[in-house]
Amino acid sequence: MNKRDLLVLSLVLLTPALHGCFPAIVAGGGAAVLMAEDRRTSGAIIDDEAIGHKVTSRIGDKYGDRVHVDVTSYNRFVLIAGQVPTQEIKDDIGVIALGVENVRNVQNELAVEPIASASTHANDAYVTTKVKTRFASENKFQVNHVKVITENGVVYLMGLVTHQEGDAAADIASTTGGVQKVVKVFEYID
Repeated sequence: MNKRDLLVLSLVLLTPALHGCFPAIVAGGGAAVLMAEDRRTSGAIIDDEAIGHKVTSRIGDKYGDRVHVDVTSYNRFVLIAGQVPTQEIKDDIGVIALGVENVRNVQNELAVEPIASASTHANDAYVTTKVKTRFASENKFQVNHVKVITENGVVYLMGLVTHQEGDAAADIASTTGGVQKVVKVFEYID
């Protein structure tokens, strides 16, 4: 296997761990550098990937297309956002997430409302891209320290950050067009 094939294989294998990581897309071959600069331990990065898959799978097995749930794990802290038809299902999904091995905590931001439209989901992806782009252009903190999740116009910010970094990220996100609300789900390191 030549060096180019090895690089392509490495990127393919790393892609799930970098899901939603704008700098990885921009950096391409620099993905290993971004992972090296991640404040999480390598064990936490691996656990986060496994946690996300397990929680998503368990919710899908139980509720199928009756719900729309985005699951994000960062440093073993799980954010669940989306739409569900009842408060009982919302509560149960929180219990499901908390029951997955290595989960430290769950922030249940599910809304009891009809599932958002495809155009809303497309707009959410656009808003996430705009926020990440502004993070990079403002250059107030290392962008791979803050994960951005947008659901129905609400931007959730996750990461291991200083208070200054968290405040800067929230300020940038809140002044980005299309953002209705910003929710900080940070773990502070100072």
